[in-house]
Amino acid sequence: MIEIFEQYIENQIGNMQGDYVELISGDTHRELGGYPSNRHYIPSCCCGMRKYKLNDDMIIYELSKGNGVLIKTFLTKLWKNFILI
Repeated sequence: MIEIFEQYIENQIGNMQGDYVELISGDTHRELGGYPSNRHYIPSCCCGMRKYKLNDDMIIYELSKGNGVLIKTFLTKLWKNFILI
């Protein structure tokens, strides 16, 4: 399941229009379906988001318990190279 979230995050980063994109776990999961529900994959979604977080990126908000995260991903040299591939 995590691969689905990773692909979505790669697409969001690849389609960046400005200097950054904000990735919100709940919005990401809703976009892909299955949230909210009793059988959601928020932990996998958050894991995928954290995997793509770079040093200059910021965690804007994170739940103190459980999973839920808002990450601000900046357009860095690394992402520029990723987007061009």
